[in-house]
Amino acid sequence: MTRAVDDERDASTSDADLTRLASVNLNLLVPLAALLEERSVTRAAAKVGLSQPAMSHALRRMRRLLGDDLVVRRGSAMTLTPRAVQLLPPLRRVLQQAARIVDSAPFDPAVDRRLITVSMTTSTALVLGSTLARLLAERAPNAVLRLLTSTMTSGTMFTEDGADVALLTGGFTSPYPRERLYDDRWVVITNSTAPAEAGAAELLATLPHIAFDSATYRSRPYDILDAEGVAYTVRHRVSDNLLIPQLISGAGGVAVHRYRVATAMSRYLDLRIEEFPFPIEGLGMNMVWNPWLADDPFKDWLRGILLEAAASLEPHAPA
Repeated sequence: MTRAVDDERDASTSDADLTRLASVNLNLLVPLAALLEERSVTRAAAKVGLSQPAMSHALRRMRRLLGDDLVVRRGSAMTLTPRAVQLLPPLRRVLQQAARIVDSAPFDPAVDRRLITVSMTTSTALVLGSTLARLLAERAPNAVLRLLTSTMTSGTMFTEDGADVALLTGGFTSPYPRERLYDDRWVVITNSTAPAEAGAAELLATLPHIAFDSATYRSRPYDILDAEGVAYTVRHRVSDNLLIPQLISGAGGVAVHRYRVATAMSRYLDLRIEEFPFPIEGLGMNMVWNPWLADDPFKDWLRGILLEAAASLEPHAPA
C-alpha cells in the first residue's frame, strides 16, 4: 500500500471526525469538566458563570449525548460514574489544549492565574511546603497553590483531585514514571530521656516504639528489624507520620523516621537522632507527573520550581 493511499485514508478519517464533531455542541465540554470536577450542580454553575437551571439543563443534555448518568447521588454526596472518571483526564487535556490554541500568549508565570495542585504527605509538606509556597508567591503571584495532603496516595489524585504532580517516596507505588527530587534516609529518633550510652540497636530493642499505622503499607525498617531478629514492642500506632516525632518528644520511646523530617522537627522538639543500625536502602523523594498534563511550558517551569525548593534544603549528611 502506498503512502499516498495511507494519507488519503488518514484524511478521510479526519474528515469523518470533523463531521461528527460538527453535530455536537462543543460548548457542553466546559460545563461538563466543571461538573465532573466539582460533583455539584451549584458549584459547577458558579465556576463557569451559569445559572443553576442552565447547568441542570446542560447536565441533561450531556447525559443524553454520552448515554451515561455521569454523576449520581450516594447518600448525601454526589459521585462520578466509572465512565465519568475515565472522561475527566482526557477532557482536562483537551480543554487545556483548546485554551492554548485560542490564547496565543505563551505561558507567563508572572500573570498566570491557574490553580497549581501538588500532592504530598504532611511530612513532605513540612520539609518542602513553605519553601515551595514562597517561591510560587514570588514567581507566580496571581496563581493559587493547592497542597493536596494525605497519609497515603490515591488512584484518584490525578483523575478526580486534579493534581499536577505528586511527590512520592519509593514506598508508595505508582504506574507512572518518576523523577528524583531529593534524597533521604531512615533514622532512629528518641528524646533526651533515653539512656545516653545506648546505641540505636539497643534503643530499638529496649524502648517502646511509636509506629506508623496502615493496613496497606509497612515501613521497610521493620522488615529489616524482623529479619535481624530484633525483638521490639510497639506501644502506640498513629495514622500520620508527622505526629510521631511530636509524641516521641513529649512521651519518650523510639521510632524510625525520615532524616529530613526528623532534622526539621528537632529545631523545636526534644529529639535525639541516631543512624539506623542495619544496612538499608536510601529513600528518594520523587516527582510523579499527571500523565494528562498537556501544558509542557507550565510543567517545565513547575519542575524547575520544585528542584529549586529541594536544592534549598540543608545538605544531606552522609549516613
